[in-house]
Amino acid sequence: MKNVPIGQYMVNKGIITEEQLQNVLEAKKKENVPGKFFGDYLLELKYVTDVQFAQVLSEKLNVPFVDLTDPNLAISQEAVKKIPEALAKKHNVIAIKITGKRLTVATNDPVNFYIFEDIKVTTGMDVVPVIATKDAITKAIGKNYSMQNTDSILDSVNEQFSGEQGSSDDDAEGRIDNAPIVKLAQTIVENSFRAEATDIHIEPFKSFTRIRIRVNGDLIELMNVSNVVHNSLVTRLKIISGMNIAEKRVPQDGRFSQVVDGTTLDVRVSNLPTVNGEKVVIRILSTGDVALRKITELGMSDYNYKKFESMLKVPQGVMLVTGPTGSGKTTTLYAALGEMAKPNVNVITVEDPVEKNIEGINQCQINDKAGMTFAAALRSILRQDPDIIMVGEMRDQETAEIAIRAAITGHMVLSTLHTNSASATITRLVDMGVQAYMVATSLIGIIAQRLTKKICMECRTPRMSTEEENELMGITGSIQIYDACGCPACNNTGYRGRTAIHEILLCTPEMSSCIANGGDAEEIQKLAKSQGTKLLRDNVSDLVQEGVTTMDELIRVTYAV
Repeated sequence: MKNVPIGQYMVNKGIITEEQLQNVLEAKKKENVPGKFFGDYLLELKYVTDVQFAQVLSEKLNVPFVDLTDPNLAISQEAVKKIPEALAKKHNVIAIKITGKRLTVATNDPVNFYIFEDIKVTTGMDVVPVIATKDAITKAIGKNYSMQNTDSILDSVNEQFSGEQGSSDDDAEGRIDNAPIVKLAQTIVENSFRAEATDIHIEPFKSFTRIRIRVNGDLIELMNVSNVVHNSLVTRLKIISGMNIAEKRVPQDGRFSQVVDGTTLDVRVSNLPTVNGEKVVIRILSTGDVALRKITELGMSDYNYKKFESMLKVPQGVMLVTGPTGSGKTTTLYAALGEMAKPNVNVITVEDPVEKNIEGINQCQINDKAGMTFAAALRSILRQDPDIIMVGEMRDQETAEIAIRAAITGHMVLSTLHTNSASATITRLVDMGVQAYMVATSLIGIIAQRLTKKICMECRTPRMSTEEENELMGITGSIQIYDACGCPACNNTGYRGRTAIHEILLCTPEMSSCIANGGDAEEIQKLAKSQGTKLLRDNVSDLVQEGVTTMDELIRVTYAV
């Protein structure tokens, strides 16, 4: 087996089929790109994941496999410093530990003798290779070298501004292109993305500027910088995001893109004049580079997933996703679009802004200044022979009416609304001025959703639930539940990642007549419950009982007076 080519080895092991092997070899022969290997084509065709391929390679070459994404893996900073950043990026390697005169180095190309010779000459140490995935190494390089760089960048920024009691506007503009400020702006976005943040807040105060990032829905402090740096940092961000740097009295919006660890980020910038200077909020959007979620990856319970699937099979009507800002509505809509966008249908979206570019879908960007509003775009879209229309948000009566008319005339319309529950969505549409009978005839169903934090499995602590908690969960006897604690793996927050909870209301014939007869939110909710709709609280209560989240999260997400 040792001398068998890797492709044949994988066929013998039953990991890929003979037919898949031939497809890969044909693609390799056809393209014939220097420096592109068998494994690259295998991953491109999605026959295996990068982790599976690395593990097979590890087994065949008898070189250990290391999972660099494992939070319990301690990478020695002393080892990292042994290989200069430029060399690490050139060969896509990272040193992870030192044992005497031996340096353990993670690589995705363990048979390339030249890489190890190069490292040996630079470090003067013997190299022990281990295998990791290309993606994981790129991220580890970014994360570990940026830790070292941040301190030196902050030092050089402070050094440059030291002795100044506040920077005048003229000074600020002269310094914008200076390397330390450029690097600082870049580093803030990089570190925030690596911490899986969704937003960055740059807030000016009298004596300092605070930089906070929103991770898992909570703001945590990233760093503080001297207030004399503030004007230059803001001006730098305004330049790259295409704002007017001379205008400091009115709010502005802009956007730019930045590549971090091989991922292109779409970054939206908003600034607001405050008494101490301009406050800047940066929204980091996962771009088209990040794969679309499949509908099976939305975190739905099996029960809700079946209901969601049945909604997607309906040929025409309106499907609404509701919830507050940042509750994952767009992700759910994109997953639904990905499922429905077949080659034989025409899909058009109207968004503000377009958050992800999807192959094979026509996406329109709203531009209010130019008169391209949701309503105007929708009207022209109806002349474009669409099968499926996605409206980013139903903001006003005009948009809602056109969308609902489009559904009645035989189109599938997907959209979002900001309401607190599925039943409240129907009354909101009627309040907006849409006739109740039109809502009743066009509606397929509504998905209300929230994001709830998942407890860290490494440090959660078990206890028995109290009577009050049993009542909130709707159960009778006490059960074992978990509290969040905090450890290095979860940055001492007690939580790691988020999952969505859903409340799905289907528009059955009984529901239609209830809506048409002017039923209020309470009546609609009562009927929905009798027809098997699980409310948000039921959903999050199940997660608490399964040990996925905590009682604190149940109260935070679903508490109502």
